[in-house]
Amino acid sequence: MAGGSSDDDDGMISGINVTPLVDVTLVLLIIFMVTARIIVSQGMPMDLPKSASGEALQTVFSVELTADGKTRVDSEAAGDDEAIVPLAKKAKAKNKDLRAVIRADKKVEHGRVIHVLDLLRRSGISKIAFAVTPSAEGVPAPALEPKK
Repeated sequence: MAGGSSDDDDGMISGINVTPLVDVTLVLLIIFMVTARIIVSQGMPMDLPKSASGEALQTVFSVELTADGKTRVDSEAAGDDEAIVPLAKKAKAKNKDLRAVIRADKKVEHGRVIHVLDLLRRSGISKIAFAVTPSAEGVPAPALEPKK
């Protein structure tokens, strides 16, 4: 029988099975441990001291995609999108904390932007941002027109 010592079929089960309780508790403990590690690894806000002679150095790898199919890397013309890879690897070798910014015209195809994003990631650049022009305060951005 499950938990009793009597041979009675109609008797009450007098023991409690704690195995499911322990299993649930251990799963919750693991979830809390993983969550705590993610929260702590995001960094702490700090109030850094200010200096009159110091300057913030941040190297940005700029990729510009125009509607007419041209590609510019750091304001210099590149042959095509595939030419980004060697330039990105060369810049990444100079600066391990390199950040890339993709500036794409509104009319550039989505697939091309994703292709350039993939090229940058294959080059080893993981910090990538997209440049946008902020809209005027209080003026909503124009709605997308459905294609007919």
